Amino acid sequence: MTHTLKARQEAAVAIGVLLLALGLGAGAWIIPSEAGYAGVGPDFLPWVVSVSLLLCGAFLLWEVRTGGFRDLEEGDDGEQPYWPGFVWMSVGLLVNAALITTIGFIFSCALCFVLAARGARLSQGQAAGGARTWVLDSVVGLLIAAPVYWMFTKFLAIGLPGLTQSGWL
Repeated sequence: MTHTLKARQEAAVAIGVLLLALGLGAGAWIIPSEAGYAGVGPDFLPWVVSVSLLLCGAFLLWEVRTGGFRDLEEGDDGEQPYWPGFVWMSVGLLVNAALITTIGFIFSCALCFVLAARGARLSQGQAAGGARTWVLDSVVGLLIAAPVYWMFTKFLAIGLPGLTQSGWL
């Protein structure tokens, strides 16, 4: 790969991170800022993430301007991205976003975990597995999502979409 092409690709990554930071900042701008728990409003965390990404993007751009990304492993020129794994993970995130208000936080996050785990497993060259793998991933996803849901809703009093009105699913 030529030096110029590599520099352009690295600059594209840096600019992409900066644009993502600006997009998140624009989203944070429209979130109401009235103080909630402990004086922190709902816009606090989006602003933290946006500013952090802005700093990372600026640092990446500085790296590009001063010699490129250093200590970066050289990949094989013939190495291609594993698109099926990317698709499984992307579908997991999109399904989670689409179904969270319909089937609730716990089940939508567990489903996201199942799909992402399948994508990660396939990208590592492992066998996709049968019904046992699907069930095991579902149980692990539920065991991760349920405590997170209960922690947010019961202890922090942050409303997350549930499947029932009782607040336990």
